Amino acid sequence: MPDRRRCKGLIDSREHGSALFPSGTIASSMMNLETLGRIPLFKSLDAEVLRRLDRQCIWRRISTDESVLEYKDGGTDVYFVVHGHLRVFIQAISGKASILRDIREGEYFGELAAIDGQPRSAAITAITDSTIAKMPAAVFRDAVHRHPDVCDQLLTLLASQVRMLANRVNEFTTFDVRRRIYAELLRLARKSRKDDAASIISPPPTHAELAARVSSHREAVTRALNSLDAAGLIERRRGAIVIRDPQRLAKLLEEDEDQ
Repeated sequence: MPDRRRCKGLIDSREHGSALFPSGTIASSMMNLETLGRIPLFKSLDAEVLRRLDRQCIWRRISTDESVLEYKDGGTDVYFVVHGHLRVFIQAISGKASILRDIREGEYFGELAAIDGQPRSAAITAITDSTIAKMPAAVFRDAVHRHPDVCDQLLTLLASQVRMLANRVNEFTTFDVRRRIYAELLRLARKSRKDDAASIISPPPTHAELAARVSSHREAVTRALNSLDAAGLIERRRGAIVIRDPQRLAKLLEEDEDQ
C-alpha cells in the first residue's frame, strides 16, 4: 500500500553494476533498457543529447509492490518509466488511499515537484517489476528550456492532468457511485481488436481496485457489475472485462445524469 516505506529495491545500477545485472545475454538486454530514447518526451532529441541525459540519470530497478514515493515526501527528482507499471495514489485526510491513475512504460512522474519545489502530491507504488530513471530537477528543467518540443509535450501533459482532475472532481460532485463506476469502466477500456463494436479492459481490475478508483467499496462495485452483466452491457471473461456496447453505456451514463 502507498503508506509503506519499502524502498529496498531501489538499487542504483551505476553503483552496483554486475550485482544488479547478470552477465551474458540477459545483462545486455536489461542494460539496453537504460536509455531515455524509450521515452516519447525525448523523441526529438539526437543521439548525443540522449546519451548525455542518460549519464545524468540514476537508473534503478524496483520490485512489485515497492514504494517509490510517499505523499508529502521531499525531493524534486523526475522519474521516467522505461519498463514496468506503477500506480498513483492520493491520500485523503482520513488516511484512505484512492487510485488516481496508472503510469506505464514511456511515461514519467515527479514533474510538479521539479517545477515548484513543493512536497510530493501523491504516492507512487510499483504494480510490476519496473526499471526507472531518476533525473535531477535541474537537468529536467534545463532540457525543458533547451528543447521546444520537450517543453510543448510537458505543457500538453500538464493541461491533460488539469482536465483529468477537473473531470474527476465533476464526477465526484455530480455522479452517484454507480455512475462513477460506469465512467471509470469507460476510462479504463481500450478498443477490442476482435470486435469493432466492443471495448476491453485487460487485465481486469479487482473489485477492491475499482472501488479505490471511485472512492467506494467492493460491495457497490459488485452490485454495479452484476447489473451491467445482467443487462448484457458487459461480459466478464477470464483475464478481461468486455464492454459489449461502449456507446450504449456512455448514453446510459448521460441519461442517468439528466434524471
